[in-house]
Amino acid sequence: MPGRLTRYRKIIPDWEDFLTCSTRFLPVSVRVNTLRIAPEALAERLAQKGFHLTPIPWADDLFVVEGTKVAKTIEHWLGLFYIQEAVQTVPVRLLDPRPEERVLDLCAAPGGKCTQIAVRMENRGLLVANEPNGRRQPSLLASLNRFGALNASVTSYRGESFPLRVGFDRVLVDAPCSAEGTLRKERSLRGGAFTATIERLVQLQRRLILRGYDLLRPGGRLVYSTCTFAPEENEAIAAFLLGERDATIEPISLPFSSSPGIREWEGTIFPASITGCARIYPHQIDSGGGFVARFRKPS
Repeated sequence: MPGRLTRYRKIIPDWEDFLTCSTRFLPVSVRVNTLRIAPEALAERLAQKGFHLTPIPWADDLFVVEGTKVAKTIEHWLGLFYIQEAVQTVPVRLLDPRPEERVLDLCAAPGGKCTQIAVRMENRGLLVANEPNGRRQPSLLASLNRFGALNASVTSYRGESFPLRVGFDRVLVDAPCSAEGTLRKERSLRGGAFTATIERLVQLQRRLILRGYDLLRPGGRLVYSTCTFAPEENEAIAAFLLGERDATIEPISLPFSSSPGIREWEGTIFPASITGCARIYPHQIDSGGGFVARFRKPS
């Protein structure tokens, strides 16, 4: 480390803090399934088993857990909580799904964000969880069943070919990416992603964001997210959608420290509205890293 990550030195604030945090232990955080239990009740149950839970200030359903093997508890198997990095809960918070809506999670496995959507919808309306990879579908189905997501329907289309017959109120495109933001738990990524990997994924990300946008009803909202730092997979994809469709960016305001989308990368100038996207770095949130963009289709 830092290896290929050095190319981000000019865009990551507090570079030395970023490097230090990236090698630190990643806190274990859990998201409460409020369909089944109140946050305070879960904290009390786990405390009785020797776990210490600290609330995360900007989210009323998130705790940092101290203690070993929280995944082995009966509370976990009963679907009372989901073990999830705090940063990974941000895209669904920005999607803001509501009861009775039609919502699509285009790349749904293993199910963390999908179960979060079901909770936010209060099990009312239609949630379509799409996952084309047959090896990842069992984990998605297990997560939905464990959480009691009664309004979810699982499909297996290639995301870029999802049928256009139905319009959705909200679409989440949590795109396959080079995953550099997971470097605190994936040591192999502490040197950064390979250029060839990024270039291959960009082609898929472009197709996914276009199809996700085309699946929106007029006035609908799309959230595009990744867990990587690469502008090619982030701002460049957001700018690509703006150039291909009539999308507008909804500026993002987060309740914790983050960074705006960048305007320029290696000679490419992005539209000014790209600064309304959000970059999240590990040292800003004491979690993983990622990127989020939020779009609206004209009514």
